[in-house]
Amino acid sequence: MKILFISLGCDKNLVDTEVMLGFLTDAGYSLTDDENEADIAIVNTCSFILDAKEESINTILEMAELKKTGSLKVLLVCGCLAQRYAGDLKEEIPEIDGILGTMALPEIVDAVNEALNGKQPVVLPDINRELPTYDKRIVTSGGYSANLKIAEGCNKRCTYCAIPSMRGSYRSFPMEHLIKEAEYLVNEVGVKELILVAQETTLYGVDIYGKKSLPVLLEKLSEIEELRWIRILYCYPEEIDEELIRTIAGLPKVCHYLDVPIQHASDDVLKRMGRRTNNAELREKIAMIRKIIPDICLRTTLITGFPGETEEDFITLYNFVDEMEFDRLGVFAYSKEEGTPAALMENQIPDSVKEQRKDELLMLQQEIAFEKAEEKVGSSFDVIVEGKLTGEDTYVTRTYMDAPDVDGYLFLHTTAELESGDIVRANVTGCNEYDLIGVLSDECSE
Repeated sequence: MKILFISLGCDKNLVDTEVMLGFLTDAGYSLTDDENEADIAIVNTCSFILDAKEESINTILEMAELKKTGSLKVLLVCGCLAQRYAGDLKEEIPEIDGILGTMALPEIVDAVNEALNGKQPVVLPDINRELPTYDKRIVTSGGYSANLKIAEGCNKRCTYCAIPSMRGSYRSFPMEHLIKEAEYLVNEVGVKELILVAQETTLYGVDIYGKKSLPVLLEKLSEIEELRWIRILYCYPEEIDEELIRTIAGLPKVCHYLDVPIQHASDDVLKRMGRRTNNAELREKIAMIRKIIPDICLRTTLITGFPGETEEDFITLYNFVDEMEFDRLGVFAYSKEEGTPAALMENQIPDSVKEQRKDELLMLQQEIAFEKAEEKVGSSFDVIVEGKLTGEDTYVTRTYMDAPDVDGYLFLHTTAELESGDIVRANVTGCNEYDLIGVLSDECSE
């Protein structure tokens, strides 16, 4: 029996998919990317914002149609949308043969077996259940780069976010489990870059060890011999401290890259969002990071059009972005999520205003990013090879400043034969908007 597994949404969701694929292959199921030869389709859904929900529903409907016209026998839905709207999904899309919530990873094999036998399993374990352990993952991100999910859930309860209701409270994976998983990914799969992810990475370990333990985890991961890069995403600014930054500065394998989602810079908006910081503290934190790690690459995300956001609030945010000059920046227009406090707030902003403010920020960031790219010309960087352009002596690579799938690339011109996952030295000779252009240095880092 062949399974088509479609993973939507964030990188944390992708880890869940890869864990379930490990359970399924151990149980004897084979995998396919061809929907026309699949016997079973499983859609791991996202429900973070409206666009994500629509993508998830449209994908489920496509698979439901395939049940009518193709060889598909069973359709299962799992992940955040399934957790949040299990009853509605089953009622509105009767072609669905089974539903699994976010914490039902270990039950995936039993659910598939039951669905094949005509049952219609609905598996919705407690979202705060003990985190499952596993020995195997089927890495789908190319083999040389993989996400390492270090925690599940969130305790922050930001007023715009429904994730705690779908993922539960913050729970860290034990450090010994993470080290074992990392060693498996590096030594058995060939991973060279580990990307640490969670709803919030900076609080890792507080629930198990009684204190923030990300610095200790970074030190232990750095001891894995064949691991070359460690990248950290989702660091809440109020939890970043000097110990963490000095640890990053002192460990050569940890990329000088931090993803710090600030969401806004107006104190009034931050307060209504339930964020635990303010404009002045954000400035101090960014200054501290840049002082200790001068070549740090800072990425952030912002929300425009939060309920009650005035023109003055937006100007404060705009000026903050202009002054801080983030290296990487993403912007979301506020999405009204049912069941969240923000959805009930007065002064909801029209969609046209949200989008206009989003576009203004992105245009500003474009100018900043283009200038920063030009400043890199003449520099040299280690780069990890992602692939080669067809018919050209050009490789697609990433520097330490570029997280997979969200940032830019360095296009490397060389006649040398390189393999995906190779890490080599590149000289930057030019730039094309967000992306860098370079040639292979005489000295390689391999």
